[in-house]
Amino acid sequence: MKKGTKLGLAGVSLALLCGIVYWSIRYSRQGIVTVQTGRVFRQDLVAQATASGEIKPRHYVNIGADSIGRLTEILVKEGETVKKGQVLAKLETVQPAAEVSAQQAALQTVQAELLASTAAVKSAEENLRTVIAALQRARADGERADLNFQRAQRLLADLLIAKQDFDQRKAERDAAAAGVAEAEARVSQIAAQRDQVLAQRESARRRVDQVQATLTRASDVLQKHYSIAPLDGVVTNLPVRVGETVVPGLQNFAASLIMTIADMSLITAEVKVDETDIVNVKLHHAVEITIDAILNQVFRGRVIEIGNTAILRSSGLASSQSAISSREARDFKVIIALDRPPEAIRPGLSCTAKIITATRPRTLTIPIQALTVRTAASLTPATTDSGVARAANTAPAAPPSAQDPNKEDIQGVFVVAAGKAEFRKVATGITGASDIEVLDGLKESEEIILGPYKVLRTIRPETAVKVDNRTPGSEQQEGK
Repeated sequence: MKKGTKLGLAGVSLALLCGIVYWSIRYSRQGIVTVQTGRVFRQDLVAQATASGEIKPRHYVNIGADSIGRLTEILVKEGETVKKGQVLAKLETVQPAAEVSAQQAALQTVQAELLASTAAVKSAEENLRTVIAALQRARADGERADLNFQRAQRLLADLLIAKQDFDQRKAERDAAAAGVAEAEARVSQIAAQRDQVLAQRESARRRVDQVQATLTRASDVLQKHYSIAPLDGVVTNLPVRVGETVVPGLQNFAASLIMTIADMSLITAEVKVDETDIVNVKLHHAVEITIDAILNQVFRGRVIEIGNTAILRSSGLASSQSAISSREARDFKVIIALDRPPEAIRPGLSCTAKIITATRPRTLTIPIQALTVRTAASLTPATTDSGVARAANTAPAAPPSAQDPNKEDIQGVFVVAAGKAEFRKVATGITGASDIEVLDGLKESEEIILGPYKVLRTIRPETAVKVDNRTPGSEQQEGK
């Protein structure tokens, strides 16, 4: 055989051998899935509920108009500190002030009448005591004259007294009896006069009470023309001007609000927490607050109040006030007290609160993205046939039928063991920003599959995997 023919046959044999090796390697790799992995590790984990809202003083009062009228004076300015009981503004008071003056004059008149009737009662009682004393004297004189008369009768019967003396004793008795009758009549007259002046005094007293009640009503009407500070605080809102007319009793009406007084000693952040987080929020939980207007500063606080009524996110109304049942998102109001509010803080500033609901020092954690939920039917191992394995690795598992007893969801992760994916059921605890606590099912430093998402959603146990943790675009950088 010629040398050239031998070389040709050798070349063909070598090419055939290389092709067989290439296709063998490619065939062996058809069932391998490329994945990204991470490690189970320990760290300090903090669970937070993030919510937004605005800065508000804990105690504030919207001072509205108590009567209709024109503002004649505003005695404070916005941002000014006021004391409880201080007069803040005045409305025109011509008519109510005149009514108060008239009732004060009427009160003085009836009080003078009461004093006069009281003096008359005192005089009548003195006169009554005098005539009662005179009556007692007359009765004593009558008793003495009656005894003298009885004695004279016995003496006359024994002829021991002259008829003239007997007649004199009788006349004295009759005169004494007449004096008693006159004194009794005088007592009755003075007692009637006393009862009359007592009635007059009672009538005067009732008139005084009536006029005082009328004066109290008039004074109250006049007082409603003055705005008084109900607490110590700062004027945070002053929407009116002198000369404007204010109207009472109209909610959310501009003319009914004169100013707002806020107690700035306790500043709070009023935020709305999503319904999925509110169950984890408790009183006295620590909070980190950032204020949009104050950059690069984090303020500390604590939860002091948690709302019990859900608030519809679209309308801001309580869900109990809505007549239409809706499945829209709901929030709950949470009040947070700031520990050391800055001096530059103002009511109404937007803020964001991070409520620390739980902490776990040095706990076992995994990235949240590693968690997946499967059913028992979808956890059957992948077949060794490459074509079937490839189909199992790329097609999502069919949903279990209603008759499938293994349709219960199982939470777990895929662990890389000996180059294959192994499903591991795990029990989880609190959730942080990007990691979640593992209570059972994993050990520290185990390698778990993080992605890609499509692979993590469809991969099955016993699937061969290849780890590639290079960031996207790194291959291009290496090629350059």
